[in-house]
Amino acid sequence: MTTSKTTAGGTETARLIETTETFSAHNYHPLPVVIGKAEGVWVWDLEGKRYMDMLSAYSALNQGHRHPRIVAALKEQADKVTLTSRAFHNELFGPFCEKLCRLAGMEMTLLMNSGAEAVETAIKTARKWGYKVKKVPQDKAEIIVCTNNFHGRTTTIVGFSSEDQYREDFGPFTPGFRLIPYDDLDALKKAITPNTIGFLVEPIQGEAGIMMPRDGYLKAAADICRQNRVLLIDDEIQTGFGRTGRMFCADHEGVKPDLYIVGKALGGGVLPVSAVIGRRETLGLFRPGDHGSTFGGNPLACAVGIASLDVIVDERLPEKSAEMGGYFMSRLRALNSPHVREVRGKGLLIGVEIKAERGKARPYCEKLMDLGILAKETHDQVIRFAPPLVISRADADWALERIAKVLA
Repeated sequence: MTTSKTTAGGTETARLIETTETFSAHNYHPLPVVIGKAEGVWVWDLEGKRYMDMLSAYSALNQGHRHPRIVAALKEQADKVTLTSRAFHNELFGPFCEKLCRLAGMEMTLLMNSGAEAVETAIKTARKWGYKVKKVPQDKAEIIVCTNNFHGRTTTIVGFSSEDQYREDFGPFTPGFRLIPYDDLDALKKAITPNTIGFLVEPIQGEAGIMMPRDGYLKAAADICRQNRVLLIDDEIQTGFGRTGRMFCADHEGVKPDLYIVGKALGGGVLPVSAVIGRRETLGLFRPGDHGSTFGGNPLACAVGIASLDVIVDERLPEKSAEMGGYFMSRLRALNSPHVREVRGKGLLIGVEIKAERGKARPYCEKLMDLGILAKETHDQVIRFAPPLVISRADADWALERIAKVLA
């Protein structure tokens, strides 16, 4: 497998990429394509070449690009009022909070913007509960996290990452976190102390390479947390809202966490919308002034969030994800590719791990781009396939035919 040296498109594409590389900090390594138009599962570059989006903006586009109901809600609200701040009420904030709570089977929510903000909010919520309810000594609260976690990029969050690059040159870091191996119940039991207030975990580790815990892990972890009066904090930012074939990935094991952390698809691929969802026992502890966000719960985001949830429910996207994901994985496994070590995932969150002796995943992604498929490598060896959940069987077959040419 050789690395593609060409840039998709023509001189305008090359000029824009050069401008980006000149004036933007180099915090990403994007594929060399400039997208100018998008609809459904498809995007087009500046020269009109069509590509299938197999990344979905890291699962922020579960409903597809520019879903007409979501765009219509955005436009309608943009003509009325876009921002009030939480200094005043707006007519959509309460209804959106109610819809989100009822969907999750919870009592309260706290709206933010980015996923990292929601994780920070969950940390503050858990700590406040630890001091106010569990009566942990002040400033002694501990939260257990897992190796290879990815919960965001703020300094607090990267401080409890096990990835050296995420931490390098960004210290000193916030104390109060204990790192244990993922999918290790004995390690969880041993890590719990009287000061432990929460276990923050991803039901599937997406950025780590679609790492799947053993069946029953989350259920057993929830039981351990309950027995020790520890909050189970379920980070569903990437796995939530149908991505894995259920509304929340925790639903596969019948688990109801103490706190859900959600984002990405909540904004329908239009705006950043995130939230922490939980019971009154936790989120009811906040007082005015404890926490806030100028843009959190703004009217435009609420309109988009309501439409995004309606699309997920009305179009039965979790069920579609389960059906199409099973089909997609079975077809990938049937390739019996000499390049592939493993195909793993749930629903339409699928990882294809390339054997180390066959090189890294990036060249495979570049070859897929040449054939009209936009997928991205994660952790060097894994190609992530996560198309919008609206993908049809015909579109999946179109993609699988081209993936086979690259992998088989």
